[in-house]
Amino acid sequence: MAGKIQQLRSLHSEISDNLAREVGGLWQEWDNLRAPWVAELNEVRNFVFATDTSTTAVDELGWKNKTTIPKLCQIRDNLHANYISAIFPNDRWVRWEGDSLEDDLLDKKQAIEGYMSTKARQSDLRGTYSELLYDYIDAGNAYGTDKYEREEDYDPVTGATIAGYTGPKAYRIDPMDICVNPTAPNFYQATKIVRRVLGIGEVAELAEQEDIWEEALQKSVMIRRASGQYTKTDFNKALGYQVDGFGDLRAYYGSKYVEVLTMEGDIWDEENFTLEKNMQIIVIDRSILVTKRKIPHPLGKRRISHAGWRKRPNNLYAMGPLANLVGMQYRIDHLENLKADALDLMVHPPLVVKGDVDPFVWHPNAQIRVTEDGDVTELGVNLSGVSAANTEIALLEQRMEEFAGAPKQAMGIRTPGEKTAFEVQSLENAAGRIFQEKIETFEIDMLEKQLNSMLATAIKEGDVAEEIATFNDELGAKTFRSVTTQDLSASGTIRPIGARHFGQQAQMLQNLSGIVNGPLGEIVRPHISGKQLSVLLEDSLQLRRYNLVRPFIGITEQQEATDYAQTLQQESAADAAQPIEQEVVEGPAA
Repeated sequence: MAGKIQQLRSLHSEISDNLAREVGGLWQEWDNLRAPWVAELNEVRNFVFATDTSTTAVDELGWKNKTTIPKLCQIRDNLHANYISAIFPNDRWVRWEGDSLEDDLLDKKQAIEGYMSTKARQSDLRGTYSELLYDYIDAGNAYGTDKYEREEDYDPVTGATIAGYTGPKAYRIDPMDICVNPTAPNFYQATKIVRRVLGIGEVAELAEQEDIWEEALQKSVMIRRASGQYTKTDFNKALGYQVDGFGDLRAYYGSKYVEVLTMEGDIWDEENFTLEKNMQIIVIDRSILVTKRKIPHPLGKRRISHAGWRKRPNNLYAMGPLANLVGMQYRIDHLENLKADALDLMVHPPLVVKGDVDPFVWHPNAQIRVTEDGDVTELGVNLSGVSAANTEIALLEQRMEEFAGAPKQAMGIRTPGEKTAFEVQSLENAAGRIFQEKIETFEIDMLEKQLNSMLATAIKEGDVAEEIATFNDELGAKTFRSVTTQDLSASGTIRPIGARHFGQQAQMLQNLSGIVNGPLGEIVRPHISGKQLSVLLEDSLQLRRYNLVRPFIGITEQQEATDYAQTLQQESAADAAQPIEQEVVEGPAA
């Protein structure tokens, strides 16, 4: 046994690297430090996806009934539906703001906005952000990055290459697959390690695309071939570490999968006593170094974005909206099953059997034979607490909605009392401030940063002109143009305005309507542009797809209607002026 352990250590030391083992050790250390957050996340998921209480902590109470009321799940779905509707309210949710007059020219603005809108639609950005929003709600933390893709497929019949999507593409990082340095002051400065589990075939494909993977792949295959002669105990004694999701190291090496750890950030080189910025270290098997290089992205370590729902002081792992509602969900399920068990006891109460009683079955019209001293008595159940339980459950559900920042107005439930239209709008805006703040935080911290990262990637990696759609506000029509990387190169910021616009448009329309219809309307009407007001209404009410707003289209159509009516009148007059030809009827021959 000792010989095999020594052989395994020798084999592992030949193919492994000190830096790679250090990265693997850091992943394990940082993953252990976030264990309380992981336990919190798992408890939330257990309650959200529970079909009964057997999979949650409520089962420990021992109730006969196992009903769960999916309130936590309903809040999750409600938040997600409202969040994604706020982020993508219409087709024009991207705005470019240049840093100089040259960078903010109309032609440059239309090229960048049109390119990003087109790529967002083609790459299904909305689908990716649907998943990121679920992370934002469930885990309280959403992580994303991007990559320039050149997708292609092959026709199995002709063998011809079929071009797929080409351009920057956003990707979600599972919150469980990224660890950060917990001592860092903020996420941007923190060193990050991202974990992926790939098949050996996928690593071989990476080796075809980049030479850096070839040597590491060969070393990984070598130790996998040799692992069959060693036992689980050999691995535990010789190497002494576990790989997540595989149970033990021997099971990992016996599988067809490879763990890839990618560490990015500023790294201190102890040997040379220097700080290396924006470095990337890729490791497989927690022991084999693939590469150490500068991060191959124009934004460096900024390429990974993070949004936290409720930030904790001195902690980079934020809390989600559902985390501190778990106890209330526990209470709701407890009361529901307590109530159900009490009702069961009322319908089927326990019996007190006294003295000598023949065996019997308790059912309607049952006959029970007893002796002189025998007796069968029902134990009464006090149900006065059942109505109180119903009231408490309703109160808990209402408070959970409020605590999660999901106003009842967003669900179409009107608060009590008679109110004017302005009062209703004001109350709705006030009730939705938590919701508005949380979705704007996600939009700024995640979507805005990722869009700018995608644009930087497109400028660096793009090599051909692409046809994109742009919208001309003056013509009120969609046009198409060719865009190159030179058209996209500018100094400025891409800003998604969906969530910020969503919270303002209802209030703006309400105020505008009040001014136009009031005494001030007569004073300001000569100074208000009807064309721009039409554009505002089209944008706020999401009417662009119907092509309703076009300059002076109403006058044009009115003239067309007048011309058509005159044409019909002229045709009618001409028909009336023509003589009526009388039909000659011939009689029988004489």
